[in-house]
Amino acid sequence: MRRTLQSIAALLPLFLALEFFGTTSTAVASGFAILEQSVRGLGSAFSNSAAADDASTIFFNPAGLTRLSNNSAIAAGYYISPTALFQDRGSVVVTGAPLTGGDGGDGGVDIFVPNFYAVWNASDRVKLGLGVNSPFGLKTRYDRDWVGRYYAINSELVTININPTVAAKLTDNLSLGAGINLQYAEAKLSNAIDFGLIGATRLRTAPQATDGSVELEGDDWSWGYNLGLLYEPNRKTRLGLAYRSAITHDLAGEADFNVPAAVSALTATGRFQDGSIDAELNLPDTLSLNAYHQISSRLALTGDVTWTNWSRFEELRVTFDNPAEPDNVQPENWHDTVRYSLGINYTLSPVWELRAGVAYDPSPVDSTYRSPRIPDNNRTWLAIGASFKASDAISFDVGYAHLFVDDSQIDLSSSTSGNLRGSIESDVDVVGLQLTWKF
Repeated sequence: MRRTLQSIAALLPLFLALEFFGTTSTAVASGFAILEQSVRGLGSAFSNSAAADDASTIFFNPAGLTRLSNNSAIAAGYYISPTALFQDRGSVVVTGAPLTGGDGGDGGVDIFVPNFYAVWNASDRVKLGLGVNSPFGLKTRYDRDWVGRYYAINSELVTININPTVAAKLTDNLSLGAGINLQYAEAKLSNAIDFGLIGATRLRTAPQATDGSVELEGDDWSWGYNLGLLYEPNRKTRLGLAYRSAITHDLAGEADFNVPAAVSALTATGRFQDGSIDAELNLPDTLSLNAYHQISSRLALTGDVTWTNWSRFEELRVTFDNPAEPDNVQPENWHDTVRYSLGINYTLSPVWELRAGVAYDPSPVDSTYRSPRIPDNNRTWLAIGASFKASDAISFDVGYAHLFVDDSQIDLSSSTSGNLRGSIESDVDVVGLQLTWKF
């Protein structure tokens, strides 16, 4: 046991470093959630939580750990390739003049996202586990002179989640699991400021003629928990129920203003000064119900229904320590969502297993509040995957999913940023590779 723990401890710094450098792009699940926590799950459109067939069950349902008979570790990585293409549809400043600038280029950013899971036996009926993952995140980036620059240029959210877990088999049919989530969050946001409009009366400047910018950055550590139940009425059927708690981050950081010399007189009021900021980030809780049924020795069906409490994300408010600087408030008013997924597993041979899945993942936001920072909309998943057992100790998984995303309509208004009207065309491709080691 000591040697096992030492091996896992030695690997953790590597995976933590990969998580920091591997922030996700335009979020793959609805909102800014990241479902990419299992390559086996990816291949079935994340319908197979009740299968509980590897250590990634730590994330999806910790009670599933009791089904794993060996000590094991998983290293997985996902290449995510999104597109986010904006088309202007009559954006204007408050004077009624058109907002100038290009379409922003492709706001999606290709990125690599890793995660790590390990499990070992404490006894015949008790299992211990550890997961390192990123359950939320986003990254969008537009050209600095694009038409929506006053609303968004760069947007980035990184979360690093460390999830120690314990599971116990209470009876031959019922298992329970629980985990603690120690979570780090870091957010970076930037946008242009129309100082020409702000200074029009006092300095007689023209709107859109004197742009500056602001960059906001903050981070925080917080914590939550996750719970799971797995019931097996017979050897062919499993039913799972899992809950992940909400987490609130009180982000603290800095604001960095760039004010052009031509309008520097505007800082005499005390505004637009670099300084400290605070922001509250309310991440949602989730509740999942999932099932697995073995139809034959080769064929199994999987299904999952997951509710996400996105209504916690009511606004994005940045408070400045500078009393002269008013709060920066972006109403969000998201609503709760329910995601549905179905999958099929087929055992081709003792060393090969194939899977496929489909899912519908509705968006929590509508055009009244949708921002180019998070150009989210309803998405349909089509996924395929395969597993190869190289030996009793080593196996490999590969998964691929294409996400068909509805065009995202945007209609935002602000007294200083103008009215941004348009649509964003998006889709996402995800490829995952996973190594499982049993020891």
